[in-house]
Amino acid sequence: MKKTIQLLLVIGMLFACPVVNAQNRAMNKALKKEYKLKKKEFEKGGWTVFGTARSLDVALLKHYEKLNVNENAREIVGLSSGFPSISLTKEDAEANACNRYARYAGSHVRGRVVNDRGGNAQDASSVFEHFYAAYESMVEKEIKGELRECFSIYREIGKDKQTGKMCYEMQIFYILDEDAASAARIRAFENALRESAMAQMHAEMVSKFIQEGFEVGE
Repeated sequence: MKKTIQLLLVIGMLFACPVVNAQNRAMNKALKKEYKLKKKEFEKGGWTVFGTARSLDVALLKHYEKLNVNENAREIVGLSSGFPSISLTKEDAEANACNRYARYAGSHVRGRVVNDRGGNAQDASSVFEHFYAAYESMVEKEIKGELRECFSIYREIGKDKQTGKMCYEMQIFYILDEDAASAARIRAFENALRESAMAQMHAEMVSKFIQEGFEVGE
């Protein structure tokens, strides 16, 4: 009986291998296509890698490698434009990444709470408003320490009409581990909870929504 089970496991593995290999080939093909399209987009747009001697090729490849290796990895992009200093533009892009993530985190929880409350949606929106604001603010602070920068790119967008100084635009590409992000959201939730008596009454429900993952769009 034992030999029969072992034989069945071996047969199962033999059939599974071609499927896994096909999936890997499909994924590699898709990643290669995505990499080429993104590289072409950046080069056509006149973007230059900032803060490193590495080429755009290497920066992009390492970024996609990190995304591919860790299934919990998420891409977060910080954007900034219009500053007459690259360093100021970078600082603003860093803040933008944290702020965008916090807004999506707040929107996700807001939508889940409203949906859960059903007919009391309007009531939920008003009584939780203070909590949402506090939660987003706390997420913005907590998530900053969890973002891992992969690379930054910048380009000139013309001179300021008043000062005559060249202004810049920048994109910063981060990797965010979803487990670390979930822990950051929970810390933010615990801090924000102290500021809302109504949220405390529904802490178990809200906590469940806080831990759910979500996509950060453009």
